[in-house]
Amino acid sequence: MERILLADDDTGLCELLTEFLESEGFKVESIHDGAKAASKALAERFSLVILDVMLPGLSGMEVLKEIRRRSQVPVLMLTARGDDVDRIVGLELGADDYLPKPFNPRELVARIRAVLRRGRMEGSPDSKASVYRVGDMIIDTAARHVSSSGSRIDLTTVEFDLLETLAQSAGTAMSREILVRNVLKRSFSPFDRSLDVHVSNLRRKIGNYSDGSERIKTVRGIGYILALPPEDSKS
Repeated sequence: MERILLADDDTGLCELLTEFLESEGFKVESIHDGAKAASKALAERFSLVILDVMLPGLSGMEVLKEIRRRSQVPVLMLTARGDDVDRIVGLELGADDYLPKPFNPRELVARIRAVLRRGRMEGSPDSKASVYRVGDMIIDTAARHVSSSGSRIDLTTVEFDLLETLAQSAGTAMSREILVRNVLKRSFSPFDRSLDVHVSNLRRKIGNYSDGSERIKTVRGIGYILALPPEDSKS
């Protein structure tokens, strides 16, 4: 049974969500204080953390920072509807997904299952184990390991999946629709900027080629491309 830590100071909402999620087969533990949520998320093994932005003690953003310093457990943020700043900041800090309040509990379950499905694919024996080399960057899909010029690059689950998907078609532009469907595991909406934030984070972590050119380029009107290194693109 998948264990979920639910951190929200709305005790009534926690009770409702706990009942609903447990009816869907999850084991849920709820907590209502930010500092305690961070400690519990790091001290125990959970399949996923649902984290509200507004928490007493430590804010949800501060809790996310603490978690990401020591753990890559999947985190789904709950944000106020219409507050794009919270969503963007949460994704930049390493959240795997977000859901604005108020929401349909069935959508929450769908988001949870999508995030957990990505995580399970990491260790699946049926997954295709490959090593992609793009310039000085090596992407080992079996070990979920990325390095550039011999230095390890730490990525979140979503960032790794995004890089792997782009690497499978390195040198070819991929549409935002395909990336959203294959990486975020949901239908595409032109108003959802989650993918763009994940791309921005990934760009920052993997850096540019030695000549200063971008590894991940934006293709206007289409999406993104993992560019080949300058010497390869000339051949």
